[in-house]
Amino acid sequence: MRHMVHGGPDAQGVPVHDFSTNANACGPCAAVMQALRQADPTRYPDPAATALRARLAAWHGVAPERVLVAASASEFIVRITAAVALRRRGDGPVQVPAAAYGDYRRAAEAQGLPVTVVGESPAIGDERPPVLAWACEPSSPRGDAVADLPARLAALPSDTSLVLDCAYAPLRLEGASALTAAQRDRCWQLWTPNKALGLTGVRGAYAIAPAGAPQRLIQDLHALAPSWPLGAHAEAMLRAWTEPVVQDWLATQCLPRLREWKQRQIANCEALGWEVVPGVANFFCARPGAAFLDETLGQLRAQGIKLRDCRSFGMPGWVRLGVLPPASQDALVHAWRRGA
Repeated sequence: MRHMVHGGPDAQGVPVHDFSTNANACGPCAAVMQALRQADPTRYPDPAATALRARLAAWHGVAPERVLVAASASEFIVRITAAVALRRRGDGPVQVPAAAYGDYRRAAEAQGLPVTVVGESPAIGDERPPVLAWACEPSSPRGDAVADLPARLAALPSDTSLVLDCAYAPLRLEGASALTAAQRDRCWQLWTPNKALGLTGVRGAYAIAPAGAPQRLIQDLHALAPSWPLGAHAEAMLRAWTEPVVQDWLATQCLPRLREWKQRQIANCEALGWEVVPGVANFFCARPGAAFLDETLGQLRAQGIKLRDCRSFGMPGWVRLGVLPPASQDALVHAWRRGA
């Protein structure tokens, strides 16, 4: 059985110091936890999530019919890839960033769709534009600001579905997106608030369709959805996401603290002699330069410290580190200096 590579708990259990995920280390949000406790799991939720979709639509300033709920971002990645393949198989490839979340490529390959990589030359004789394109901003795994997104969007045909993965937009620690509001309106926007809320164990996401999205594609996405994409707790989390108290908690209590922790963590990594790509989000990539990185990461994991190997992102020799509090940072430094 082939398992996907992800951060977080594994066969060894929950890491004591888990740098391998990008969850908000200041979480969980108390107001959202209260909403989860008040959720009623004894009843089926509304399968159409009517009230929730209206709430999310009002918060984003779009029409409710443009909002689709999903069991998770990964579920929506699989679903929209299947929906595009249903109508446009053979018309062109799926385009993915050079270093990106592996589910984009896996979903395309599962549908038998060819994959091209941003910035790479297409196969000779196959210069077809993509039917589906993926972008993540801030990017993963690097956490970069993607400055060329407007140019990339302008270069895509109008019938290409570009999905903008906004997983880390709420955890952006500096700068702003290069995309204007009008440019964002041309993209599918995929939102997964559980990372920003420090509640990655609660699975639930939503997508906002472009203003001019083909109705046939939207209908296919509804048809391919599971009967109940969201359980009671996921629905409660997404409903709470729009509350002013929750957004204030994120903006005033979390982001400033994460900025301080990140500066400290980067300084620690550089003091160890690691090459660091800082990015703009609550995580960053580093190259430790270890001769036997797999073995070293295994030794760290045995001590309760987990880092995310970036090989599955197309970046061998690199690790991704979510920003954690100083105590966890110090544990990593001490373990590394002891030779893991």
